[in-house]
Amino acid sequence: MAVQTPELPEEQFFKDAEQAVDHLQYLYDAATGFLSDAFRKAMQEGHPGVKYRAFYPEIRITTTTFAQVDSRLSFGHVSEPGTHATTVTNPRLFRAYLIQQIKLLIGNHNVPVCIAVSDTPIPVHFAVAAQTDVTVPQEGAAEFILRDVFDVPDLSTTNDDIVNGTRTPHPDGVEPLAPFTAQRIDYSLARLAHYTATDPEHFQNHVLFTNYQFYVSEFEAYAREMLADPDSGYTSFVSTGNIEITGPDDVIPPTVKQPQMPTYHLKRPNGAGITLVNIGVGPSNAKTATDHIAVLRPHAWLMVGHCAGLRNSQSLGDFVLAHAYLREDRVLDDDLPVWVPIPALAEIQIALETAVASVTQLEGYDLKRIMRTGTVASVDNRNWELRDQEGPVQRLSQSRAIALDMESATIAANGFRFRVPYGTLLCVSDKPLHGELKLPGMASDFYTTQVARHLMIGIRAMEHLREMPLERIHSRKLRSFDETAFL
Repeated sequence: MAVQTPELPEEQFFKDAEQAVDHLQYLYDAATGFLSDAFRKAMQEGHPGVKYRAFYPEIRITTTTFAQVDSRLSFGHVSEPGTHATTVTNPRLFRAYLIQQIKLLIGNHNVPVCIAVSDTPIPVHFAVAAQTDVTVPQEGAAEFILRDVFDVPDLSTTNDDIVNGTRTPHPDGVEPLAPFTAQRIDYSLARLAHYTATDPEHFQNHVLFTNYQFYVSEFEAYAREMLADPDSGYTSFVSTGNIEITGPDDVIPPTVKQPQMPTYHLKRPNGAGITLVNIGVGPSNAKTATDHIAVLRPHAWLMVGHCAGLRNSQSLGDFVLAHAYLREDRVLDDDLPVWVPIPALAEIQIALETAVASVTQLEGYDLKRIMRTGTVASVDNRNWELRDQEGPVQRLSQSRAIALDMESATIAANGFRFRVPYGTLLCVSDKPLHGELKLPGMASDFYTTQVARHLMIGIRAMEHLREMPLERIHSRKLRSFDETAFL
């Protein structure tokens, strides 16, 4: 069968990052526009007798020497001479990120970047995703076999081999330039919209995860305070269903159907605001959320949830700052072996401790009255207390764990895997080993007094991190010796 493709220009070279991204946008718009038009026509007229195909645009750079760069910089340069490339999707969404990364490449290597059409087809599902008047039918619903006419998502090439360090060398010797390919990104953008009921464009660079809906009400209340303050720098608040308000008294209609992971965005220019995701309970949700948010390349994500305190000296409402993780969540064992250490990141730890001191007005030795620093254990069984205690309690004791939850180690491990700075500050809500179970009356008192303060600590930590230079927060601890140039 004949194959029709859009007519696009040959490769072009750029030493100006903005012009390079403009050309990426042109190639992407032309390719997706071609597929969208062809799809509409095929849905109306039936099998066209040809196959329609368009390709993702690509960034490519070739160097012949090692770059002399600031050794403190963990990104912005390729690891060795040769050709490095990555496919690109939705350049408009990633414009600021792409300009920043390309500008560093050009500056550090003093060579132009090549922008061209790649050899990776764009699946029609992703090409028409932004078209509100188009829906791709399920297999068998159209009058012809969809994959005979259009390319469809290919899970054999949509994977995390680059970030997992399991990628096999490409036959032509080209090395990856970015941690994710275009099709992997498109896959996650679609999943994000589904799971969070908000569009990817609303996500901010600083992401808070929680495991309780109580935090959402406090976050909305804080957002309205910020929108009432013209000097706050915040411009709008987005709720599920992409409901966006800009005034403190604007009404948010009730959501008819809550998504699996309700998500809210307090926005600032250039994505400098804060996103809150209620991932619910369990490591599977924690992995799902971070698997997809990672493609947006956030500057930091933090877990601010509840935990079981494991020490008799702890009180309900005390804080736990994780500096290590006992990984018994199991959901990432195939992607990141349990023998891989998950280090604490100094910049994150300092930001969290500073935020606790600021909100509680306690400093130094007095801070130890309400906050412990230590190992957090994450498990995959919510009712772990009902199991035979000999094995679990022995491991908790040997690990020196001071708290237990179901999400923190997953979020930290995926942060490590995806090179996203991570941290955890938990709040003790029960002490099952010491007879203090989470009972209804006790819980309501606890939530009333502690949720607002805990959330504010997370917000203050993010505001502190926002002021840090990007090259400082993206720690070299997260980068290997054979790393992609792009963050």
